[in-house]
Amino acid sequence: MKPQVLQLNPILIPAINDELASLYTVHKFFEVKDQDAWLREHGAAISAVTTGGHTGISKAVLEQLPNLKVVAVNGVGTDAVDLAYCRSRGLPVTATLGALTEDVADLAIGLLIAACRNLCAGDRFVRDGQWEKFPQPSAIPLARRFSGMRVGIVGMGRVGRAVAVRAAAFGCPISYTDLRAMDDVPHHFVADLVELARESDALVLCAAADKAEGIVNAAVLEALGPRGFLVNVARGRLVNEADLADALTAGRIAGAGLDVFVDEPRVPLALRQSDQVTLQVASFSSRENADRALARLAAAGIADARLTDVPGNGGTLWRLRVGAPDAATAEALAGRIAGLGFGRPQLVRE
Repeated sequence: MKPQVLQLNPILIPAINDELASLYTVHKFFEVKDQDAWLREHGAAISAVTTGGHTGISKAVLEQLPNLKVVAVNGVGTDAVDLAYCRSRGLPVTATLGALTEDVADLAIGLLIAACRNLCAGDRFVRDGQWEKFPQPSAIPLARRFSGMRVGIVGMGRVGRAVAVRAAAFGCPISYTDLRAMDDVPHHFVADLVELARESDALVLCAAADKAEGIVNAAVLEALGPRGFLVNVARGRLVNEADLADALTAGRIAGAGLDVFVDEPRVPLALRQSDQVTLQVASFSSRENADRALARLAAAGIADARLTDVPGNGGTLWRLRVGAPDAATAEALAGRIAGLGFGRPQLVRE
């Protein structure tokens, strides 16, 4: 009789499922409707558990598997496993350390480039038919070059090092923070996370989250600044999502690329709707003229007007923009602004 395995979440590679089925009797727990009743009836027969890094296994489930011999995590993280309880029972916990290092590092760079180059916003702009409605070149904000950006890496483990190799190939200066400086890492070590954010154009989270929670908060995001980007390929709970949503909405950071969230698959509405409707009022090559126009809007009682600086024509171009919560409000604002002599603003997406 083959040993019995409890599979807590799907495995997406058919060959692995086939091999498991050839060696063991596999029970797909994620397909069971009444899991408590199933455990009461069959729990004593289970010899091994397979689970994912996000799914893990709780003490409540472990207690109903009295003859369990091993917990196998199909991933690198064990923070969702009750390790203290496993240790008390002498249960080995295994993980596939290093199996996805290169893939996660690729994703981190992909997310960062997508955020810098407005790839997702541009894709939606075309698919939604907005290009035909707003064919002006300024309808999509100018993108930010990734090459040469100062990249700060939080957590210089396997994934952090792989991200550093890729970013360095783009000519990016690398700094990092971790529990300590590492003798075999040639990059600049910064002990304080806020200081690392202040010194970086992009902050990439690669750290384990066994104990850390909400370490990327309002202070870190403020230090990252309005031209900075955040990427998270580690664990969702490293980020205070309310602070991140506020920073994105207020323009205190330039953008974010997120692979993970605190309560998956429930993503906060504020993050899902972070593309704001923005009115492009005018562009200026002179900061003095830009400030004068900004003052005119403020005097007219138009809130959320702001200046952003972008490289252009060998110098700096100052864009005057006004945010709006939705398209209807933007249309009304556009009429007011046109009445002040600016011309009718263009609708853009940020």
